[in-house]
Amino acid sequence: MIYFDNAATGGFKPYQVLETTETVMKYLCANPVRSGHRLALTGAEIIFNCRKNFSEYLNAPLEKIIFTKNCTEALNIAILGTALSGGHVITTVYEHNSVLRPLSYLREKGIITFDVVAPSDTHSLTENVLSAVKSNTYMIIHTLASNVTGETFDVKKLGEFCKVNNILLLCDGAQAGGHIKTDMRENNISMLALAGHKGLCGIMGSGVLAIAENVSPSPVMFGGTGTESFNLAQPTLYPERLESGTPNLPAIASLNEGLSYVSKNQRTIKDVLFSHTKYLIEKLSDINKITVYSKPNPVGIVSFSVDGKDSNEIAERLDKEYDIAVRSGLHCAPLCHKYLGTEKEGLIRVSFSVFNSTREINFLCNALNKIIG
Repeated sequence: MIYFDNAATGGFKPYQVLETTETVMKYLCANPVRSGHRLALTGAEIIFNCRKNFSEYLNAPLEKIIFTKNCTEALNIAILGTALSGGHVITTVYEHNSVLRPLSYLREKGIITFDVVAPSDTHSLTENVLSAVKSNTYMIIHTLASNVTGETFDVKKLGEFCKVNNILLLCDGAQAGGHIKTDMRENNISMLALAGHKGLCGIMGSGVLAIAENVSPSPVMFGGTGTESFNLAQPTLYPERLESGTPNLPAIASLNEGLSYVSKNQRTIKDVLFSHTKYLIEKLSDINKITVYSKPNPVGIVSFSVDGKDSNEIAERLDKEYDIAVRSGLHCAPLCHKYLGTEKEGLIRVSFSVFNSTREINFLCNALNKIIG
């Protein structure tokens, strides 16, 4: 199969990621940070090394690198763990339901209010976000890259504003992670949520929440941490405060190797994905009845529609007739589709990894030509 659904989950993993994951599952089925025997200590060392590597990669505090099962969990911890009664949050039309649903839950409970902001003909998205700030605004939530269009966003100006005005800046890095290197301190990002199983090349079940020194989310899950066992309250120290339960050692080990691969190949990955998206957009522009909603980008996403056709129908035919995997529908980002005017039919999303080829892109375009007629 030609796999073009990497924005959902990376389809191809570097060899060292697969090898390490298999080794851990075969020989390290022990509980890190719980027991004191050699296997448990070896597992704990793997987790520490991964935490240390992310701390250096993101320029974030070591103890504030929190491992989660995915980006959704990381965003929920960040949003629910900092909720301020009577407070106001600003977010954007580009956000995923992993942001919109926790915010809606808090609003339904009467805890917060929030506004969703879009760019306009006269003002940029950043300008409109800043103009929406109120006296009780305590958080701005902004994606680093749209999972629908692949558009990327520079949040440095937002970060500077938030620092001066004591507002939290939470960034969703699900699509940017592994593709765009993000320095938390340089951009004044309060919290950064990452998916380990996409651009960071880890396996499913891996995610990260990186937190700045001056930010202290409350836990949203409680349980064993291997520390302070006589204390019935959740530990106050991080990372244990936000990491209850047995850690997913195979996933964290895979993530450590994925980060190593990405760090060594960051420039190549960015250039290849930009080149792939540019090439596909050019090819699609030559096919009648196709409207493209993406520009060349470093996260590998190209979304398009076919006039008069439901996106799910096109995706199903690509799968069944040509063995090509793409994503269709609303991509869990309904407000983005409403903003684009594609909420009825959805969009077909092609998302690349560095392992995809120009030959595969050509095959896709030939298939689309035949389907559309």
